[in-house]
Amino acid sequence: MRDAVRTDLAACWGRVAEAARGRGLDPAAVLSAERLSHLSGVEPALVADVVAGTAPEVPLERRVHRRFLLLRATRRDKHGREWPLAAIAEDFGAPGASLGPLNAGTGLPRLGHAAGVQRFFGVHAGFLLADAKSAVERALAYGTDDLEQLSYRTGMTPEAVRLTLDGRPPRPPLREQVRSRLEHLRRTRPRQDGRPHSLAEIAASFDASGQSLTRLAQGEGLPNLAAAAGIQRFYGVEGGFLLADDAEALGTALAGIERELGPAGRGGENPMLALMRAHDIRGIVTRAGRLSPRGWKSLADHLEDLLAREGQLARLPPPAADAAPAAETVEAVEAVEAVEAVPAAEADTADAPHGPDREHPR
Repeated sequence: MRDAVRTDLAACWGRVAEAARGRGLDPAAVLSAERLSHLSGVEPALVADVVAGTAPEVPLERRVHRRFLLLRATRRDKHGREWPLAAIAEDFGAPGASLGPLNAGTGLPRLGHAAGVQRFFGVHAGFLLADAKSAVERALAYGTDDLEQLSYRTGMTPEAVRLTLDGRPPRPPLREQVRSRLEHLRRTRPRQDGRPHSLAEIAASFDASGQSLTRLAQGEGLPNLAAAAGIQRFYGVEGGFLLADDAEALGTALAGIERELGPAGRGGENPMLALMRAHDIRGIVTRAGRLSPRGWKSLADHLEDLLAREGQLARLPPPAADAAPAAETVEAVEAVEAVEAVPAAEADTADAPHGPDREHPR
């Protein structure tokens, strides 16, 4: 990413530390090297050097290999074991052997396989690809309704932004999404004379030929991982720009805008209620209420698998037998109980999505 548009990580670090103190948290815990490593994929020993701007950049092939090993080591299954290559690859319809070179550090995965690996482990779309600085920037990052601005930041059309905000994101094939995002970059980030950068000019920045991007520009193929990294670096966008699905791209853009605006807005909102609103807990509860006991068991097992992949299973706090629930917890629970009290017919109507994807009650 071009230095002119890079975040000052040291300044960002200071803002996060100050925000942590303002919430009564220990900045050393919030900004621990282990935590930032888990979020970013940067090795703990390198985090401080990356923030200071003194860390050497690791070659792409080695970086992707080490991040993949980190995913397997830190996001294990619910039994504490590393996920087998076959299980990871099966999730996106590929043989386990296709991940052998990535696991051994002898080659880069295909772009579709990289997307599948990141989706499997529940990490952001640039996790494997991002350079160290943008990875830490993303880890440190953890409102606008201007559709044009969000379109510029995400590579999505304004209509796709609107649909995604409405909870109905388009699901284009990965090949079409990557082609569309490249076209968006060329159109919205032109040369000084106002003309789009040529494919040859873009490719030359990472020692390739313009012909190597022709099939991508025509929507007839996907770039390899090195080319995708080069395109994103040329345009100064984050490592997941071409690969992120619409919901993630929009979430990244909104997080960036929130960082720019500072802590103003809904900072005082009950965080548990904010979480419920963000993840549509109402819809989940009303639908889950129709499950059989076997369905509940299956749902619980699936949630454990997802938590294990994302490295969250061991972080769940143990229930306190005698402790009284905090006031904000009581408020959130009462909100859920209010949902459970909604008659089934009313819940069907309230939660059914609009448009052609609407589910009809059986």
